[in-house]
Amino acid sequence: MPASRKPAPKTAKQRMQARRDRLRAQGLRPVQHWVPDLRDPKVLADLRRQGKLMAQHPENDEIDAWIEQVCDWPER
Repeated sequence: MPASRKPAPKTAKQRMQARRDRLRAQGLRPVQHWVPDLRDPKVLADLRRQGKLMAQHPENDEIDAWIEQVCDWPER
């Protein structure tokens, strides 16, 4: 009886392509998302700057009141 040979292992590229093919067969498609890099000091500084501007918005009290009206807050 001849010894059975194992197929050569797939490369990382082949494994990834097989995974993508399986996902596409399930009706999915790849989507790339870009998000702010919170490790970048410039990004953090800009977020802080924007937060300070938002805190000074003249309609904050009205916005907060509206949120309280429309939200169903859980009982504590």
